[in-house]
Amino acid sequence: VPTFCGCCGALRPRYKRLVDNIFPEDPEDGLVKANMEKLTFYALSAPEKLDRIGAYLSERLSRDVARHRYGYVCIAMEALDQLLMACHCQSINLFVESFLKMVRKLLESDKPNLQILGTNSFVKFANIEEDTPSYHRSYDFFVSRFSEMCHSSYEDPDIRTNIRMAGIRGLQGVVRKTVNDELQANIWDPQHMDKIVPSLLFNLQSGERTESRSPSPLQASEKEKESPVELTERCFRELLGRAAYGNIKNAVNPVLTHLDNHCLWEGKTFAVRCFKIIMYSIQSQHSHLVIQQLLGHLDANSKNSATVRAGIVEVLLEAAAIAASGSVGPTVLEVFNTLLRQLRLSVDYELTGTYDGSTNIGTKIIKAHEERQLQEAVIRTIGSFANTLPTYQRSEVMLFILGKIPGLHPTLPPSAGYETTNMLTAMPSSFLEPLLSLSLTEDPEVRLLVLQILLSLIDRHDNRPKFSNVSIISDISVLKLKVDKCSRQDNLFMKKHGQQLYRHIYLGCKEQSSGREHYQTLFTLLALLSVELANEEVVVDLIRLSLALQVSTSFIIYYITYYLRGSRVLLCHHFRWVLHLKGACITVWETY
Repeated sequence: VPTFCGCCGALRPRYKRLVDNIFPEDPEDGLVKANMEKLTFYALSAPEKLDRIGAYLSERLSRDVARHRYGYVCIAMEALDQLLMACHCQSINLFVESFLKMVRKLLESDKPNLQILGTNSFVKFANIEEDTPSYHRSYDFFVSRFSEMCHSSYEDPDIRTNIRMAGIRGLQGVVRKTVNDELQANIWDPQHMDKIVPSLLFNLQSGERTESRSPSPLQASEKEKESPVELTERCFRELLGRAAYGNIKNAVNPVLTHLDNHCLWEGKTFAVRCFKIIMYSIQSQHSHLVIQQLLGHLDANSKNSATVRAGIVEVLLEAAAIAASGSVGPTVLEVFNTLLRQLRLSVDYELTGTYDGSTNIGTKIIKAHEERQLQEAVIRTIGSFANTLPTYQRSEVMLFILGKIPGLHPTLPPSAGYETTNMLTAMPSSFLEPLLSLSLTEDPEVRLLVLQILLSLIDRHDNRPKFSNVSIISDISVLKLKVDKCSRQDNLFMKKHGQQLYRHIYLGCKEQSSGREHYQTLFTLLALLSVELANEEVVVDLIRLSLALQVSTSFIIYYITYYLRGSRVLLCHHFRWVLHLKGACITVWETY
């Protein structure tokens, strides 16, 4: 009797009969659509039966997978997909558990087609907005499995590509399903990010592609859109675009680790590409967090090879160019402090030839030319950062850099805080007074640096190159100077600071260690003052200053002595550091 009852379809529960009826005799005929509509209507009318429908479909699918009846497996998954799309009720959670159990069964299979089938169903599920929250659902298995699929090494290249793309789409689905659900396990936890991000980077690196230059690749061809590289980039951008303030660190740390583990800093191209994607994808107000992480990573690699450090610095340079103005955040001077510290270390390494006896470097030989390339990269990066700052902060940065010159510790008063471009704001008292004090220091290189800074700030019409040679010209019109009428702000500036400038120019001419370049720069400075800032009172003062300089024999004697001698000062440790600081300062004041 039990056998008879089990074979009698009329005695079977209705939901089982409806499920059985969607399967045709020949699986190649596909899902029986009319019967599928009946099953869907039943599920909508009796939502409390959804969990039983799901459990029964799961039972059938497991049996068909074991018997290698893959046609019926496809029909079961299609039915599940349609039920998921149609049913959004309070009982959907129990049905989803059965659905995810079946997806997991397919993903655990060693058959690529089943893995891809399960992934496609999961992606459809991920795009569904559920009406009720889920408290106990876990996606740990799916993160791990999709990450494994991203690294597939299947022999057939076409199948390998399809598996990897399925893995990427699966990870994208997990992110979409969990990122906005506070009740789900936090997808931003390191345990998940350490799997997701390296899997994406692995596929991003796997193919050749033109470098990203815009926030989204809108002009890709259909073929490119189907490639793992393009799919990966879209997924990576979507992940980063969803990152909130507190999640940026966990999203970027795996990138740094991946670049470290695979020695990708030295090539620079891939590292720059990764961080271009990051900077374009995250919310602009979070850009400074990425820059701070890069600075911290640079410090952590202080004793690594120059090529690695140079790669990190180059990435910093690109990140600064992309970031919005002021994106370095509230710790502006900390940024420059880190870069200057790396500059100082590089100079030390180049001169001593060692990393202070560090044990984690072993017998690695320091290459002087690589250290010099790093130093140039640091200086370019300092300039790039300075270019994102308002005028008043550039003054602070320049004073900060000058304060790092060995043996000099000037007091750095707070900036005036203005952001306009006239002389009063470009050179407030808080900036000009310490700068002029440095113009009389004993170190000739520092004095020359200060004079060059003054030239750059005063020369607003690019007249400086026309005074590069000291000469007497009867008709100055041949110089084609650009001259504007002295503004009210310029007049106020000269009334306030003119006498200070004249005094320091006069004392600078009397310095015993000044050379030809110093006097040429002083000549240019006087010429620019007469062109840029001269009114009637200034002209009179400049004539008086010129007469006073003619009386000073030291001006002529030392100019001629240096010109005839033509010798150079020996390069020492202190001098090398000053030269590099000079380069850092130049990159800052060139942005004015």
